[in-house]
Amino acid sequence: ALAGHGAEAVRDAITRTIITLPEELRRSLTWDQGAEMAQHDRLKVDAGVQVYFCDPQSPWQRGTNENTNGLLRQYFPKGTDLSIHSADEIAAVAAALNAVGKRRQKRLTSCCHE
Repeated sequence: ALAGHGAEAVRDAITRTIITLPEELRRSLTWDQGAEMAQHDRLKVDAGVQVYFCDPQSPWQRGTNENTNGLLRQYFPKGTDLSIHSADEIAAVAAALNAVGKRRQKRLTSCCHE
């Protein structure tokens, strides 16, 4: 669980998570204009990622994020306390969402190369 919602807690949590990812998955982070990213300069150094910001009132500039949030809401409605779910439950949702993407990608590939 996140120790708080302030800039330092968010920076520390993101850094801890990002550094566990393979290097090819941690090239950049696109964020909205929230105050929780006030320490983005230190995040760039600590996590080794470039941080970009969307224009105000422009959520479509983070399209993948907005789409993923919509998919997650099918499992966890907005406002859900994720701390009541086990790591295994959350991992199962991630696996289900990742499987959908792989099935779709396979269908697109097979239809275009037959």
